[in-house]
Formats: sequence, C-alpha cells, structure tokens
Amino acid sequence: MPRAIAVILFAIISVSSLFVITGFSSEPATTASTSSSAEALSITETPIVPIERKPEYTALYREIFDRLATRHYRGQKIDDELSQRYLAQFLDNLDPVKGYFLQTDIDEFMQWDTRLDDLAKRGDVEPGYTMFNRLRDRAINQLNANIALLQDKDHEFDLTADETIILDGDKREWFSSAEEAETFWQKRIKDAMIRLLLNDKEADKARELLIKRYQNQIKQFTQRDSQDVFQLYVNALASLYDPHTSYFSPRTTENFQINMSLSLEGIGAELRTEDEYTKIVRVIPGGPADLQGILQAEDKIIGVAQDQDEMVDVVGWRIDEVVALIRGAKDSIVRLQIIPGKGESADSTAIIAITRDKVKLEEKSAQSKILDIQKEGKSYKLGVIDIPAFYMDFEAYRARDPDFKSTTRDVFKLLQELREQKVDGIVLDLRNNGGGSLHEATSLTDLFIDSGPVVQIKDSNQRVFRNQRATMPAVYTGPLLIMINRLSASASEIFAGALQDYGRALIVGSQSFGKGTVQDVTGLSSGQLKLTVSKFYRVSGDSTQHRGVLPDIEFPSAYDAEEVGESHQDNALPWDRIHAVPHKATTELQQYVSPLISRHKERSVTDPDYAHMLGQLKLNDDWAADDSLSLNIEKRRARTKQWDLELLSLENIRRVGKDLEPYADVTIWKEKSEVDEDNIAESDPMLQEAGHILIDQIGLAPNSKKNQLVQLNNKKAS
Repeated sequence: MPRAIAVILFAIISVSSLFVITGFSSEPATTASTSSSAEALSITETPIVPIERKPEYTALYREIFDRLATRHYRGQKIDDELSQRYLAQFLDNLDPVKGYFLQTDIDEFMQWDTRLDDLAKRGDVEPGYTMFNRLRDRAINQLNANIALLQDKDHEFDLTADETIILDGDKREWFSSAEEAETFWQKRIKDAMIRLLLNDKEADKARELLIKRYQNQIKQFTQRDSQDVFQLYVNALASLYDPHTSYFSPRTTENFQINMSLSLEGIGAELRTEDEYTKIVRVIPGGPADLQGILQAEDKIIGVAQDQDEMVDVVGWRIDEVVALIRGAKDSIVRLQIIPGKGESADSTAIIAITRDKVKLEEKSAQSKILDIQKEGKSYKLGVIDIPAFYMDFEAYRARDPDFKSTTRDVFKLLQELREQKVDGIVLDLRNNGGGSLHEATSLTDLFIDSGPVVQIKDSNQRVFRNQRATMPAVYTGPLLIMINRLSASASEIFAGALQDYGRALIVGSQSFGKGTVQDVTGLSSGQLKLTVSKFYRVSGDSTQHRGVLPDIEFPSAYDAEEVGESHQDNALPWDRIHAVPHKATTELQQYVSPLISRHKERSVTDPDYAHMLGQLKLNDDWAADDSLSLNIEKRRARTKQWDLELLSLENIRRVGKDLEPYADVTIWKEKSEVDEDNIAESDPMLQEAGHILIDQIGLAPNSKKNQLVQLNNKKAS
C-alpha cells in the first residue's frame, strides 16, 4: 500500500488551524478623511524599503512547482489560463476586500497575466514581491492617513448622513482613482465607529481603539519578511490545485505539526482568515470551546484578552498571531470578543471566557440517551447515540492497553446498554462530527452491516483501493436513522454514505460538508508541502468530495452553504463517479421515503418548536441577504431593535403554540430566556423530528418493527 494511502489525514484541526497568510487588510472602520487621504495613497508618500526575494527561493520554488505537477491528484496544464488564474488568486489573497489597490495597479500587474506559468518553470518569484511591496506601500500610507484623521480632535464624524457602504470586495470593483478610495475609507472608518458606539464604546474610546487597530496593522505589515512573501506567493499557486494544498515555511511547519497531534493547549477550534477577521470554521469536539458551549462556527473573533487583562483588538491580524494570543497554559482563562455568526444583529458583539486545556480528540466520547415520544396514544423509546468524532487512542492501542478508547468500542457498549433498555429504534447523531480516523469509520460501519466494502480510495495514479471493509456480522439490525448536517465531514461522510448505499439507514438533516480527499505531508529542502493525493468514493461509486452526502429527508441547514462546506472553497476538486463495487444493498427503506417526507412536512408547520426554528433560520437568511449597511447610526440602532422585535415575535408565537404565556417586551424576554426551562435553546427540534420520522419508519416498514439487537457478546468491538 502506498504511503499516501496508509497515512490518511482528515480535517480535524485544533485551534492553531492551518496557518495560511491570506488577506492583509483592515476592518470596517469609522468616518474619515481630509484632503490628505487621497494623497496618502501615493506609494511615494512614505518610502519603505522593499522586501526582496532570497536567492535560494529560485530552487525551492521549482521544487514545489515540480511536486505539484507530478504528485497532486489533480493534473493541470501549465499554460496561460493557469497563469491568469494564478494572478487573480494572488491579488485576491493580497487585497480580498479591494481596500488598497487602484485599478491602475491592477492594469500594471496585467503584464504578468500570461507569463506567471513560464516564470514559475524558471523559479522566478519576482512578480510576487513586486505586487506585495505595492500592496504594503498602499496599505501603510492609507492606515497612516486613517490614524491622522482619528487623531484630529477638530474632525467630527457625521453619523447622521444618509449613506451606505458595501464591504464585500466581491461585490465591488477596484478603485478607479485615489478619490474613490478616499470616499470608501471615509465610509469604512465611519462604519467601524458606528459598530463600536452601538456596543457601548464612548466616542473618545472608540477613536483610541481604532488608532491602536491601525497602528497594529501597520506593525503587521512592517514585520513581514521575505519568507512571508514567498509563502504567500507560493500558496496562491498551490490553492489553484485544491483548497487543502499548501506550502508551510520552516517558521510555520511547527504550527502544522501541532495541528496534526491534536494536543495543543488552547480552546479547540478550527480557524481561518476571512477578509480582515479571524473566523471560526469549526469547534473541535471535546475541546474547551465545545464544552463551554457558546462559540460556534461562523463566529468572528475581534478581540482576545488574558483573563482580566485588557482586550486586545485583533481585527486585521495574521492568523498565527491571533492563535499565539489564544494559546496559553492549561487551566488559564482566555476571553474572546466575537461577532456572532448567526442569531444576533450584525452590529452586536459578545465576550466569552474559556478555560484553556489540552485538546485531544478522544476526550469527548460517544454518549447515549433515551428519547421518549408519544404518538397516537402509544409510547416509543428511542436510543440516541451522539458521535462527536471518529476517535481512537492510538497511544493506548500501541501500548496494548485492553481498555483503550475508540468510537467503535464506545458505541458497542452503548448498544449493549440500549438493548437492555429495550429501545424501539436507534438514532445516530453525526451532526457537527468533522471526521477522524478512517479505521474507526470502517469498524463502526461493521457494527451495522454484514461483511462488505465500506469505501473506495483512488490515488493520483488512478489506482483504486477497496481494502477498507466490514468483516463480521452486524451487531445491530433494528430500525436505524442517521442525522447529519453541514459540519459532518470526512469520516462521517464515509460512514453515513456507506449505510445509505447499503440501504441500512435513512439519512436525515442537511447536505454534509463534502470533504472527500486525502492529504499527504512531505518534506522539502526548506519547509513542507501538504498536497492532496487521493480521493474517497462510496461503494456506489459516488465521490463524497464536493457534494458530500445528500439526506433522504432534508432539514433546513443552520449553516449557509455559500459560507460553509467544500463547495464554498475555491478550486475544490469536483464531484465525480467511478465504478460501483459489489455490495449487498437493499432498497426496502427507499419505498417509504415519499410518505415519510409527507408526514414530516405536515409536522413541520404544526410543531411550535420546529416552526420556530424555521422562522429563525429564515430571518437569518433574510437579514444576511442585505449587501449594504447604512452609515446613519440611528438607522443602525433601529435595525438592531427591529432584529430583537422580530426574534421576540417568533418566540411568542412558539410560546402561544405551547400554551405558554408570551413575553411582554424584549427586556423581559432577554431576562427570563436565560433561566426559562421552556426556552427553545434547551430543546432540539431537529432531534425530536428525527425521532418522529424513525417512529413513522417503524410503522411503515414491517421488517423493522422489532428491535433486532443480536447477541452482542458474539462480536467483539476492535
């Protein structure tokens, strides 16, 4: 078996995340500008010593270029079309919000539009340094202009004008002139000021914070060196192959090794840079943030503080420097100031405290509970097994500890306990399960199907490996349902996809993440290269890549598919098919999908909790669709109030539907919702609905009415 297949790396990443230098820009800011602002955009205004490439980078660039061309799963033509994509990607990485470059800069850079491929073959990285130096000059001059304006005590920020701003760089063009850039930055500074004022900052304190923010961003730019620019330029090329391929300089190799060991002392979250923010991609199961329970995917970190120390503004920081602040000694406290990704107004922030600890995947085990549901005068008892990750304590396993922990062993024990409690069926909850061990995905599948293949793996040489198999009779053969969502990835998709292909279980929830590739990390003459070398395929022949697993019965997603998931990533490998592998599949459950969907839809409009959840998700989507923001503080304040009123209206509709007294106003609602035992936050409408679907399935499928939990002692979980 080739090394690339033996070393299966899943996307289970700790708080340090993948260190990728992406954007160098600053944050939504406050009001600005004197006539000097436009002049400040001149690259000659503040002379800065250019960063120069090192001679040894020529050979290193050619080495990386050769590895990408010969070892990556995706073969690409090295031609003018790739050169054009390379240039566009690098410019987007440099200035993702289109906040610094002028159109004249872009026109100048077009000299390399069809030449970067030829230069790459020769190891020439000079264009990358030219463009980065221009970006750095533009940014530092603009940030200095911002600081000068904020320090001008005579300048009043007009927050009453009827103006708007669009911050998304994808929805704007490059600045046509310095005057247009000046106008944009006036609005951008004003927006930042409004955000701070709406979060109870005094005007003088808001100015001070923004001055510190821009001073820090200047420092960030001045600290960049040749190694940073080389890594940024090379990764623009690497990302054209797929989003999981990247180069790690010697300085960042240590960070990547920490990611893979999953033993970092931190909070346990996967982070990435998006525009000027550090964004939560996923909370790691079993980590401190997961146990604390507030931090969520799509939240944006804007400040970090050590215990009771002053909050440090981190908008515009490099991700490795944000991570350095978040890391700390075990049992110490870190406070994060966040902009919630959902469920709050866009102008609201929150501060959460998390106690640092070591993050190890096996620390959060699979858990079970009983879900009691009354239906048509009959009581049903369903077993729910929550599987947060596909974990295995490899150290204990290698030490031959007979009690080593693993997902399969824990689920095996839970099945024994549920059998004793005489459950009518079982729900496997894989929501937010980001993956883990391929071995565990295979062995867990073995508990629910008889012998047969589980997954196919195709490498870059088009060889297909089918040696991941279930080898023993199934342990549990009774009614089964699997829940997934957009954060179910990698091993979760292999497991869910296999049980769907075998017809063993219905899948309910939302489309999964779509991470169906395998990465390998190899050493270079300087640094390391992580590149995609293989791809996963289901026994049906369908890839799990890009498309993920599609549920048989779809629930609304709490996560925006345009923001979360493999399909959201630029240059993600596509979905495709290979030949199916022979397997014993049954189509019995599929004949019941249509009536199950009909009953589900009827319940979704009558169940108060489920209807409330749908209303909240629609409200989030409607508000997120607004591209522009008002720069009138009273309109923004009114918008925040309107958000609260709409949420209160949804909550009161839910309460009336449950024969509870509605809240009189927003203040009472917020005060009581934290302790109200009937609050929607303490229920799980999707799990309840999944239970109803499983009960309907039991009623419709004559062969699944009995709890067919075979003698567990006849099979040992490995």
